[in-house]
Amino acid sequence: MRLALLIALTMAAFAANSLLNRAAVDAGLTDPLGYALIRVASGAAMLWLLLALRGRGLSVQPVPVAGAISLTAYMLGFSLAYLTLGAGLGALILFGVIQITMFAVAVTTGAALGAQRLAGAVTAFSGLAFLLWPGGRISVDPAGAALMTVAGIGWAFYTLQGRGTADPLAASARNFLWCLPLVALAAVLARPDWPAPGGVVLAMVGGAVTSGLGYVLWYGVLPRIETTTAAVVQLSVPVIAVVAGALILGEALSLQLLIAGAAVLGGIALALTAPAAPADRSQTRD
Repeated sequence: MRLALLIALTMAAFAANSLLNRAAVDAGLTDPLGYALIRVASGAAMLWLLLALRGRGLSVQPVPVAGAISLTAYMLGFSLAYLTLGAGLGALILFGVIQITMFAVAVTTGAALGAQRLAGAVTAFSGLAFLLWPGGRISVDPAGAALMTVAGIGWAFYTLQGRGTADPLAASARNFLWCLPLVALAAVLARPDWPAPGGVVLAMVGGAVTSGLGYVLWYGVLPRIETTTAAVVQLSVPVIAVVAGALILGEALSLQLLIAGAAVLGGIALALTAPAAPADRSQTRD
């Protein structure tokens, strides 16, 4: 039960990231790269503060090259995509790509999927395909979808990096530290506009709380679940974002979105109730 609550809290934080980013960028309170820079800086500051309160410093060696690059790809692609995508739609594309990437890695590394977990993944992904299929009532901007695809691939590999993490807080702080100069360089080259106070506040909340603390929770959960389960459970985030986007941001809530959301939730239920595959049992911890 405690693990399920931690997972639910983490997924809510991930959905909040979409809402905060979309709210700030769509309202013109900040440009995407300015938002990303404040978000990463706030996340790094929060994680370093927590390390200091814990009475531990942070060794910056070795440099987490894979973690920093994958986190940077996610941060930049995510922020830029919300110039043209709604919060719910963007989250649907993001976590659909994450699922595909993580399942592809699981298959190529020889992970045993199991028939029920595979059926759950197919059901959930079918819901996303139904939503995004060309010719539907919802129009998807190609550039925004491409940017969110980059973000999804980056987040998938960032997640995979966290499976062997012994100290989630230190690992997250180190990743944010080395991601910061990369995002800062991109922001400086793009010469972002000076953000409004409201945009700064939204970005700081998105960085310090829903990203910094949310990612620590996620890195703490990952070693206790299978890779394929981690992929499928994240598909709950688009459903949360779609509903919250309609209630908070006034985004359209269509029958197509509701059907897709039901399929996603049904697929997650199938995957989460599947028995652990023998090859995966040794990789999980209670």
